[in-house]
Amino acid sequence: MFGIPGKAAVTLSPNAARQIAGLMQTKGSEGLRIGVKKGGCAGMEYTMDYVTSVNPLDEVVEQDGARVLIAPMAQMFLIGTEIDYEIGLLESGFKFRNPNVAEACGCGESIKFKDQPAA
Repeated sequence: MFGIPGKAAVTLSPNAARQIAGLMQTKGSEGLRIGVKKGGCAGMEYTMDYVTSVNPLDEVVEQDGARVLIAPMAQMFLIGTEIDYEIGLLESGFKFRNPNVAEACGCGESIKFKDQPAA
């Protein structure tokens, strides 16, 4: 919808693709839908949900057996994002490297996008 023809809206690191493909198989889902919503100390938060059916308005990105669905309202905020999955001593999880983010809160859970009015 908002993407560049011939280029995926988001890319997945090999770790993220493996993790998403494994979750899809374990949960029996059609993919992982990514979105954004208002919230957090910086104004916006990422959302991730398993889906059993694809919304025809979702932007679908398939890579190495993983399927990511970008919710329609989130597409313009996520263009160019790389999704990684990092494993650490204290926490493991998905990390978003999003060129559209102007600021992130200290906890890393919420973001503010460029040209977005303050919440």
